[in-house]
Amino acid sequence: MAYRDPLLVDFALQGGGSHGAFTWGALDRLLEEKWLKIDGISGTSAGAMNAAVLADGHAKGGADGAREALETFWREVSRAGMMSPLRRTPLDMALGRWTLDFSPGFIAMDLMARLFSPYELNPAGLNPLRSILANCVDFDRLSRAPIKLFVTATNVRTGRGRVFRNPDITPDALLASACLPTMFQAIEIDGEAYWDGGYSGNPTMTPLVRECDSKDTILIAINPIERAGTPRTARDILNRLNEVSFNTALVKELRMMALLRQVADPGHSEGKLWADMRIHLVRSDPLAELGYSSKLNAEWEFFCMLRDKGREVAEDFLKRHGSDLGRRSSIDLDTLLEGV
Repeated sequence: MAYRDPLLVDFALQGGGSHGAFTWGALDRLLEEKWLKIDGISGTSAGAMNAAVLADGHAKGGADGAREALETFWREVSRAGMMSPLRRTPLDMALGRWTLDFSPGFIAMDLMARLFSPYELNPAGLNPLRSILANCVDFDRLSRAPIKLFVTATNVRTGRGRVFRNPDITPDALLASACLPTMFQAIEIDGEAYWDGGYSGNPTMTPLVRECDSKDTILIAINPIERAGTPRTARDILNRLNEVSFNTALVKELRMMALLRQVADPGHSEGKLWADMRIHLVRSDPLAELGYSSKLNAEWEFFCMLRDKGREVAEDFLKRHGSDLGRRSSIDLDTLLEGV
């Protein structure tokens, strides 16, 4: 794109396991645009991991440091998964399918998760992401990073979301944000147990409006909001249930934002925050063809494919809507209020 004056933007990053590598690719492309200055990032689950790694890398070495840090993180995740039994079958590899639906390891894990809790299957509470985060993120530097971070986890007792900010973000906070209750023990922080933030905010948008100076928020989605047809197999039904549940909080918050924009008084300081906001969407259409099981695929080739798709979609977003940034929303939030 031609030279543009610097523009403050926020990122809102959804979670979705290995599909977070798509977000890595989209961020990698957006970070090449020197005129985009990141004010804040809200992330959940894999989105929280991407957010923390980006912010720490950026604090260390600017946009190039952030890009390098993201690649290092996803390489480490892939290395940790090399010995995992969750691998594609030779036939899937030959046919170029990324699914784990026919993987004996995935089938066994899926069945066990329906019969036993992670407290029975993994009594030590081991999580390979803990050591990866310790190696990839300087949490002391992150606490002082200029990019504002908002990481969401779900309080098990209350069912409400908790948003962790820079000084509060620790490995436990990030693991809590990505804690699927059927796979991992709840993460205890300050005497409270937490599960995946996707149940309460995927991601949480309000702090970006209230606590950041930017008026433009770029939402990088992973879970399709709409999907054609009615799922009929057990796995497809479960996949769609997960998509709906992990999108519900986001859709409700976007509807609330649309309503507040309509009724907000621009003359009031709080009303002006909502009236001035601009929302943009980097769509995850290529991910709609991937099933739930692929969110557990940690192969480097899979990550690279998703990264490249993310870069392509971000490139298309910049071509189509780059001129909207700083001027107007590129999605119509008011359509979310139709039929409500």
